[in-house]
Amino acid sequence: MSGHSKWSTIKHKKARTDEKKGKEYTKLAKEIIIAARSGGGDPDSNSKLKLAIQNAKAVNMPNDNIARAIKRGTGDIESDMIEELTYEGYAPGGVAVMLAIATDNRNRTASDIRHLFSKHNGNLGENGCVAYMFDRVGLIEINRENIKVDVEEFMLQAIEAGADDVKEDEDIVEIITSPENFMVVKEAVEKEVALEEADIVMMPSNTVEINDEAMAAKILKLIDVLEDHDDVQNVYANFSIPDEILEKLV
Repeated sequence: MSGHSKWSTIKHKKARTDEKKGKEYTKLAKEIIIAARSGGGDPDSNSKLKLAIQNAKAVNMPNDNIARAIKRGTGDIESDMIEELTYEGYAPGGVAVMLAIATDNRNRTASDIRHLFSKHNGNLGENGCVAYMFDRVGLIEINRENIKVDVEEFMLQAIEAGADDVKEDEDIVEIITSPENFMVVKEAVEKEVALEEADIVMMPSNTVEINDEAMAAKILKLIDVLEDHDDVQNVYANFSIPDEILEKLV
């Protein structure tokens, strides 16, 4: 399991403050708007919108907010044009970072993100500088405790449903799919077990091992401030930090 995936799992277990929840709703609304704008407002015929709605409902985003975001995407409600961008750069320790951006002002966002990288000992790079280190995949995470059948049998069922790979550690089982098979596998798996996380992500093909606590703290600080920016939808990075260090930094 990638270090950043482990970090994300730990953070999701922490209590959400009202401020964090508000930011999360804003990002999910952008996801819905973009999906509806590109593929229409019917989730039955727009898998990207269907997933965005599922993600919103998973964190109890109000139905009115979801409906309003769909209407903004389809043009039934006037809305600023939101642009999807990808930024790439490096965190301390040579860790590769990719950002999924959704913004109505690319100049403002570029300036903000460059400042955050610089302030926290990282560097915003050129397009393509780290993209080759990541693969676009479907990722489904399940808490092992929720799997009531034999884990090996469950993993085989996931492969039969269309998964490309299944990985496990003490706490989490990760199911990896192609983007095209993601929804089919997700729907098959969630009939059997509750999901911890499920989304299309950029997964690192290799990781940078970080065994120094001070360096790990710097990396996680940069990841945190980037994730907290209103225009950043997702942050992907290729660090791997041992559990004993991660637990000290939570």
